[in-house]
Amino acid sequence: MISLTDSQKIGMGLTGFGVFFLFFGMILFFDKALLAIGNILFVAGLSFVIGLERTFKFFFQRHKFKATSFFLGGVLVVLIGWPIIGVVLEIYGFFLLFRGFFPVAVGFIRRLPVLGSILNLPVISGFVDKVGESNNMV
Repeated sequence: MISLTDSQKIGMGLTGFGVFFLFFGMILFFDKALLAIGNILFVAGLSFVIGLERTFKFFFQRHKFKATSFFLGGVLVVLIGWPIIGVVLEIYGFFLLFRGFFPVAVGFIRRLPVLGSILNLPVISGFVDKVGESNNMV
């Protein structure tokens, strides 16, 4: 079993609440207050889970500048009060930031009993193969 420090446990809680508030804010027609709270909790939780130094190293790498700009710019746009535009920017930045993780996630999900058989359906398989491709960030 993985042992977590107290700050990592707090970070997991903050990240979970952040994802919940983001999801709930989108369900309630892009409520800007819920989206802003979700953004702040998500970024704070990520900092607690992996540490402040690693968070800065992750976001501010030279090859991830475009992705970080879109993600943090989207957070700023949501905080200013334009939630739909901000969420679109955040989602694009999120996919750019974490695209190196998608092949690992798809490979893991394909080994799960129920989800793996769903991902191997002919209609879904082509899309999942494209998402799961490893491509370099240029």
